[in-house]
Amino acid sequence: MITAEKAPQSANEYLLYVGTYAKPEEDSIFLYKLNVSTGALTRLGATKAGANPSYLTLDSRHEHLYAVNETTDFQGKASGAVSAFAIDQKTGGLALLNQQSALGSAPCYISLDRMNRYALVASYLGGNVGMLPIEPNGELAPIADTQQHTGSGPHKNQKAPHAHCILPDPANRFVFAVDLGTDKVYGYQLDAKEDALVPRATPAFTAAPGAGPRHLTFHPGGQLAYLINELNSTITALRYDEGAGTFQEIQTLSTLPSDFTGENSCADIHVSPNGEFLYGSNRGHDSLVVYAIDIPSGRLTLVEHVPTLGQKPRNFTIDPTGQLVLVANQATNNIVTFRVDRETGKLTPTGKSVQVPAPVCLQVVEDFTRRSA
Repeated sequence: MITAEKAPQSANEYLLYVGTYAKPEEDSIFLYKLNVSTGALTRLGATKAGANPSYLTLDSRHEHLYAVNETTDFQGKASGAVSAFAIDQKTGGLALLNQQSALGSAPCYISLDRMNRYALVASYLGGNVGMLPIEPNGELAPIADTQQHTGSGPHKNQKAPHAHCILPDPANRFVFAVDLGTDKVYGYQLDAKEDALVPRATPAFTAAPGAGPRHLTFHPGGQLAYLINELNSTITALRYDEGAGTFQEIQTLSTLPSDFTGENSCADIHVSPNGEFLYGSNRGHDSLVVYAIDIPSGRLTLVEHVPTLGQKPRNFTIDPTGQLVLVANQATNNIVTFRVDRETGKLTPTGKSVQVPAPVCLQVVEDFTRRSA
């Protein structure tokens, strides 16, 4: 359990939860206070959350945190796990509620439906996705439905399906699963009556062969979405048909400078809260690529490439005010904060960073502990 100290409160402060790759006996989810004015991070505590809590999400009331345990063995079976934690509303600390099997090996992504009824999980090595009902007390029920992807792609890392992301659409009608191994975005209808993910007849989107789509994010307006492709280092702008639950390609751009010749793989992608800028992470070039978004066309224009001041930026996030970008550099064990220029989207290092072992997921939330101050 996190034993977090109660810190002085400020309107400019948020909480940051950090997921990591770690051994079962090690601290593996870390809690920080984020000062938006300065970009400084202050450690409040840590918890032993099991092996490799590599992706985290919180419910909308910030009462519970959910994590995948990205392993290949759980209770003697070839699967990873999903963990539920209660959040102490006075300190932000975590207490384990329960764990369930992901019914898939190496689960790497978790999100909640927009009603906080289900945890949605993607398993990379298992090549499958699942939904776990959430009990009234925040605990996870066993998986109610799982869907297995099939197929492969032309790249050496596409010999089998690799589900890498799963999330609901803005209307909470459809759920989309991004599969790196098959170059597909699969669509499912969310059936709350049957606790089921109902597969659509055809994929919601098919990327270029060998692209290796990894993460999908929706624009705040709901009519656009953006897909980052790990294997060919591109980002695809998409128009979303909310009635059909499908995507149409608008544009695909490289995430790399034209003169870069080294190896690279893309990882994370986020739209700024104001909907004007898009950011993606490059591992190898070790940078964030910044684009301006044209509304309403959704087309992207390159703004800049910014070094992340570390190696292998697997995950990053934008604080809710849109003032800061925080980058988790997995290989150099550091989290670095950058100031956002609201007019141009450009990033400038704040000079603030912290050392965290193998950080791979960042979740910034409002400092709800102020409600109990």
